[in-house]
Amino acid sequence: MAVGGAVLLGAGVAGAIARPGRVPAWVPPALAVVAAGLVGVVDVGQAGRSLDPLLEPLAFLLLAVPLAVMLADLGVFEALASLAAGRRRVVGGMWLLCTVTTAVLNLDAAVVLLTPLAVRTARRCGLDPVVLAMQPVLLACLASSFLPVSNLTNLIAVRQLGFTPAAFLGHLALPSVAGLAVGWCCYRRAYVSEPFIPDADAASPVDVSALRTGCIVLVVLLAGFLVGPLVGVAPWVVVAVVDAGLVVLVRRVPWEAVPCGTALVAASLAVLAGAAVAGVSLHTILHGSGPLDTTKIALIAAGAANVMNNLPALLVGVARLPHGSALAWPLLLGVNVGPTLLVTGSLASLLWLDSVRRDGLRVGARDYARLGLRVGLPALFASTAVLAGATAGWLAAVATLAAVVVFAALLTRRR
Repeated sequence: MAVGGAVLLGAGVAGAIARPGRVPAWVPPALAVVAAGLVGVVDVGQAGRSLDPLLEPLAFLLLAVPLAVMLADLGVFEALASLAAGRRRVVGGMWLLCTVTTAVLNLDAAVVLLTPLAVRTARRCGLDPVVLAMQPVLLACLASSFLPVSNLTNLIAVRQLGFTPAAFLGHLALPSVAGLAVGWCCYRRAYVSEPFIPDADAASPVDVSALRTGCIVLVVLLAGFLVGPLVGVAPWVVVAVVDAGLVVLVRRVPWEAVPCGTALVAASLAVLAGAAVAGVSLHTILHGSGPLDTTKIALIAAGAANVMNNLPALLVGVARLPHGSALAWPLLLGVNVGPTLLVTGSLASLLWLDSVRRDGLRVGARDYARLGLRVGLPALFASTAVLAGATAGWLAAVATLAAVVVFAALLTRRR
């Protein structure tokens, strides 16, 4: 049964990427689930158990992307881009915007909204649009470990293992900062070779009202995400309340933005992953607590995420962990930061590829892999080093982070 599940999982992932006949990405995984049911690889009860951990995370996903779309309708992202357009710090400003949006709203929302915004900003400022458009998908990996809401994988871990937002910040904030620092330096070195001379005509008036609205929404979301778990309010409920308020402001419900297809891909892969690992033991991988064990788990998780997609990779691992297990942190870091080599690695990367092609950019899987080798892989190593250092205590973690920052600073020196 496990072999049949693994074959169908591979077929589902490959079909979602290749999209034969240009069918929607959710069709091949969904058909693979139907096939699994017909041949007896999975039954209704097993499918229900596989989907149960996904219910709240998928509810959050379905609500978060429309929230980001309504913020865009109000001009929030355009106003933020206007702050940077025509200035010397446009590249860094977009990096910061992508980081905050990913961390607070969720990586899929960041990719859907900020990729076309990055393309427009680059064209307005006279930059290479491909270079700036790489930021949303790159930061969808590097900045998606700060909070439970940052990534669907984090929400699954919260549901299964009982982690809190404070636990995420305590365990993954420093590794994330390390990855962002090294990622920024490698990105600058690889893609921004010449100093940017801004176009004086690129700047446009900043909509202060839109910025004010964005700040209010940001404060409400952060307060809800941090305080909500203490009083039993799930993140999806917080987003639903904010959505209701924004609907009043924009006077419409953005039904077209609800990512039903992405949710179907996630649900289908979850069912297939459950069938693929039924009865399989991962004890030889998911054990130990030292720096080498942490490094091993993170790197294997990153490799699995690239090969089979980070969602099934996370589900396979987290199902083998006890409640509150510390082994979840390197597993999460690997599946979040790691999928930057193959465009198969995450749902966000597939959304990004569709987005850049709709904007007329000639970008493919090879360009994504090159980005991963130049930027994503060094960032993964830096994040993993800091997390591994933390197993020896906070002083070791801080010392490792300091060493990473010094390395990153040296990396940015002009050749």
